[in-house]
Amino acid sequence: MAGRDRVVHLLRQLERAACRCPAHSNTFHRGAGAASCSVRETDYAFEMASSNIRYGAGVSREIGMDLQNLGARNVCVMTDKNLSRLPPVKAVLESLAANGVQFKVYDDVRVEPTDSSFKDAISFAKNDSFDVFVAVGGGSVIDTCKAANLYACHPDADFLDFVNAPIGGGKPITGALKPLIAVPTTAGTGSETTGVAIFDYEPLKAKTGIANRALRPTLGIVDPIHTLSMPERVAANSGFDVLCHALESYTALPYDQRRPCPPNPLSRPAYQGSNPISDVWSRHALGVVAKFMKRAVKDPEDLEARSSMHLASVFAGIGFGNAGVHLCHGMSYPIAGNVKTHAAKGYSVEHPLVPHGLSVVLTSPAVFNFTAPMCPERHLEAAEILGTDVRRVKREDAGAVLSDALRQFLFDLQVEDGLAAVGYSTEDIPALVKGTIPQERVTKLSPRAHTEEDLSQLFEASMKLY
Repeated sequence: MAGRDRVVHLLRQLERAACRCPAHSNTFHRGAGAASCSVRETDYAFEMASSNIRYGAGVSREIGMDLQNLGARNVCVMTDKNLSRLPPVKAVLESLAANGVQFKVYDDVRVEPTDSSFKDAISFAKNDSFDVFVAVGGGSVIDTCKAANLYACHPDADFLDFVNAPIGGGKPITGALKPLIAVPTTAGTGSETTGVAIFDYEPLKAKTGIANRALRPTLGIVDPIHTLSMPERVAANSGFDVLCHALESYTALPYDQRRPCPPNPLSRPAYQGSNPISDVWSRHALGVVAKFMKRAVKDPEDLEARSSMHLASVFAGIGFGNAGVHLCHGMSYPIAGNVKTHAAKGYSVEHPLVPHGLSVVLTSPAVFNFTAPMCPERHLEAAEILGTDVRRVKREDAGAVLSDALRQFLFDLQVEDGLAAVGYSTEDIPALVKGTIPQERVTKLSPRAHTEEDLSQLFEASMKLY
């Protein structure tokens, strides 16, 4: 009976994933019609992909055995200069040494990587015959390691071949990659679960990336002990990434409204639109964020809160890794890429920096006020999870209510007062819009269509939050 009850509970969760709002009213539970893209403009299917995940306090000590089990003879370990001196990297290297695994360390990963820093790591990987890759760090490290693995296995490829269109060629990855084990040290990006690697493309001053399921790590080792080394602001900004991953994937355009319908399963993008399985992960991640994020930021020794946020990062990673994100992330890329002089608190870097999670969350009140008319029930549900009493709220007020809930959440966590506080003014809006336009891979998953004028208004509304 216990097994039957679990099945019934899951089916009820999936049933609740369908709502009657305009963007979701005809999905999930009705027949998809002819299962052929020869007669359909929109997709009719979705698929779930995620890395294997191992979770547990102290589980990093097992990585040497994993590499031994893989028969690894020459391992590339990637991290950054700051982390190379901290306990997470020490624990991993001790495990490798204890199990007789040969390795070389690359610790020049750039926080918020660029095409140049990716190329440096790729060059390091190409100059040796590595048979396994290990990434110890946050999203910057894991994404850099994914790229190094990809291009080391495709030595004749041009750098832009696999980069997302329209900046790059967007070519599919058909060749096999080496195993990659990711050991995340922040509770934010979820990169240990996804086939995405993000970087700043310096010629355009905008973020782009490579998105393909082939990039997914073979294994993600999620050790909550590592999150105790995160400074307060790193914990906050990482958590904001989780928050927006959950919100954006839950409110994304439904998978069967996404165009075009892929002519071949290989062409189906990693970011497919909201779907009933991603919804379960994203909604649960949002609940964990609401319950534990403030505690995790304010008390670095709160192991329960930091462990919970580490898991929330994984949950949201599985959700958005298959459903995708939309406007907050699409607009964040030029915010990070056009940074002028902002010095991010808690980050040991020598270059100006708007951390990824911060660049994403600063537009969230404006974005969800804008998208709410297309799926008000989901926006209201999100506001309720974040602590708002929505019992008497009208559907047409969903955007304002979620926007207010987010604004209060950010205020409580001492987030900078909008884009103006990180160095931008209304004069920068045209450049920010220009940097958002190439992000169609994610912005097209917004449940509400938008124009350049809409983007301008969203950036303007985000200049000041409080």
